[in-house]
Amino acid sequence: MVPIAHNDNASGPDQLGGGGADDSKPCPICRKASTLRWRPFCSKRCADIDLNRWLSGGYVIPARDDDPLDDEGDEGPATGR
Repeated sequence: MVPIAHNDNASGPDQLGGGGADDSKPCPICRKASTLRWRPFCSKRCADIDLNRWLSGGYVIPARDDDPLDDEGDEGPATGR
């Protein structure tokens, strides 16, 4: 996971994404205080755990059966004519 971008005009570890606490929400993996560098996680370790869950199918976004785009896709690929 890539750390968030930082403002070149900022100063101090919190503004540079150096690890200051983000008071808004805890890390979704371990519930510790999140850091600006790895937001919304507290560390690279927790960010990697989350990424692994996405890549291994641990997280699933449900699809809706009434999606009209699914009906259009059954006609085959567009030919561009």
